[in-house]
Amino acid sequence: MLYWIFKHLIIGPFLKTVYRPWVEGAENIPASGPVIIVGNHLSVIDSFFMPLMIDRRVYFLAKSDYFTGKGLKGWLVKNFMLGVGQLPIDRSGGKASEASLNTGLAVLDRGDVLGIYPEGTRSPDARLYRGRTGVARLVLESGALVVPAVMIDTEKAMPIGAKFPRIRRIGTVIGKPLDFSRFSGMSADRFVLRSVTDEIMLEIQRLSGQQYVDVYASSVRNR
Repeated sequence: MLYWIFKHLIIGPFLKTVYRPWVEGAENIPASGPVIIVGNHLSVIDSFFMPLMIDRRVYFLAKSDYFTGKGLKGWLVKNFMLGVGQLPIDRSGGKASEASLNTGLAVLDRGDVLGIYPEGTRSPDARLYRGRTGVARLVLESGALVVPAVMIDTEKAMPIGAKFPRIRRIGTVIGKPLDFSRFSGMSADRFVLRSVTDEIMLEIQRLSGQQYVDVYASSVRNR
């Protein structure tokens, strides 16, 4: 209910009026059935503008810190994140990674739409970085339809470190579904996982026009 209210009555109308977002390829999102949307990650506002341009509800996996705050502020942040389709996950690795996978699979098992950023974190410089193979495992274990969707100019509207977004037009380009059925039953093969992930990143790069860097974005941000 909160998601519908935010999208159609509060946040959605405001963002559409002020930022005049545009979309190409919205017809590539099927009207029903489980879908994994894979995209680039340029800014924190990606998770607000991309779902805005898609008719169906999109769920994202967000770090659990957003849901564990104390007091009134913590309660407000938690309910806001849930209201805009964010689900809490632990990103510390190991068993936490398995729990994240299971959370994503549960969304898809319900026939819903799950949004994923294969880079694992925001790009530090608007380039596209190497994808994490967790996305491939989720793709192969769920058998869900995979649709690439890239954001255009969100890093210019709200770069890393900015407190408020600048007013400028923001775009979403949605590509045609990707078929990985040839790898069915091979989710335990790490070479297959890397191949699927690289194919996803290649399509994201083609749609976004970003320069590709074959290292993990997190390693660049930690320098």
